[in-house]
Amino acid sequence: MTVVIDNLSGAPKKPQKPRHPEKQNRPDSEVLRKPEWIRAKAPGSAAYAETRAIVKENNLVTVCEEAACPNIGECWEQKHATFMIMGETCTRACAFCNVATGVPLPLDTSEPAHVADAVAKLGLRHVVITSVDRDDLDDGGAQHFADTIHAIRAAAPNTTIEILTPDFLRKDGALEVVVAAKPDVFNHNLETVPRLYLSIRPGARYFHSMNLLQRVKQLDPEIFTKSGIMVGLGEAREEVMQVMDDMRSADIDFITIGQYLQPTRKHAPIDRFWTPDEFDGLATQARAKGFLMVSATPLTRSSHHADEDFEKLKAARLAKRKKA
Repeated sequence: MTVVIDNLSGAPKKPQKPRHPEKQNRPDSEVLRKPEWIRAKAPGSAAYAETRAIVKENNLVTVCEEAACPNIGECWEQKHATFMIMGETCTRACAFCNVATGVPLPLDTSEPAHVADAVAKLGLRHVVITSVDRDDLDDGGAQHFADTIHAIRAAAPNTTIEILTPDFLRKDGALEVVVAAKPDVFNHNLETVPRLYLSIRPGARYFHSMNLLQRVKQLDPEIFTKSGIMVGLGEAREEVMQVMDDMRSADIDFITIGQYLQPTRKHAPIDRFWTPDEFDGLATQARAKGFLMVSATPLTRSSHHADEDFEKLKAARLAKRKKA
């Protein structure tokens, strides 16, 4: 055994824990070369550095970093960041996700105030708050979401709030707590088609997630609902069409569709890359089915351009109501 000595501290370095211990025994799969139409802007501008400094100063976690989002350079340059609350360790082990899996730390009760302070310092018009799954908590973290929403309302009253939540599976009453806090947009991603849930999202249930979004509308019809899926995991186009129909039956306002990108060789392999023309076709079909907003491109992610999309979402609802 070789021990590497840190010359600065004089103490042996602790072995780094794997981010995904549950995936370590899986065979490696080939990571396909990205086609020319998947090119993201590399981070490095002064505005990017300023956003990063504010995030680090407040000891915050962002899904932009934890999920290795390809749009981080573009978004942080524009001072857009998606804050990930309740820690950086998830209790689920989805086959597509790069967020670390394991036993989370206890909740930080000061986190809502730190997030609100960062939102105010960044001067955000629109903020997206997401989280890891916290199946270890009695309410799945619902009250923490509500506390964060209330803190942002107090610190930055002109900022609109979008949340991207877990499914609160088997957490009775949790959804009602979050909805009562009145976020402007409630997003919960279905991620993939029902047939692939067992292999891609084994800890979740497709129809529970769909019912969760439908229940939001029943509790507060004024809250916009949003959901997204990835393609490239082995789904058929017809299955994507069926998910769209299910979403519309649940009165979901906004659908996002993006290309799955494999984080490591241990994650679910990419079945294929959908072309820009195919994404255009999906967008056309989604609009025909009645969604208020559609974002379908290879690099579409849940919170990409969220502030601009929220303005379009409000305008689309107003236009629809005027026609009615």
